[in-house]
Amino acid sequence: MTISTERRNAEKERSAALKRQLNDAQLATLNTLERFGWEIKFIRRTADGKLPVLFDPDSRKYAVLSDAGELNEKHGITFR
Repeated sequence: MTISTERRNAEKERSAALKRQLNDAQLATLNTLERFGWEIKFIRRTADGKLPVLFDPDSRKYAVLSDAGELNEKHGITFR
């Protein structure tokens, strides 16, 4: 197994672990967005709960998913 294959497998495992934390509405939206290249990067913990953060590599921008599965590209959150 090459390093790039190992890296891809690790990324798939990490993505699957993050997806297990999503509710049905969020998962449905993510599944649709993945067809267009979006991917889940991490889940930010807030006082209000969990905030899944997605990334679009084409436009190189981040967005968040609400509990209702709505994509918010104008979230006002600063990422480092």
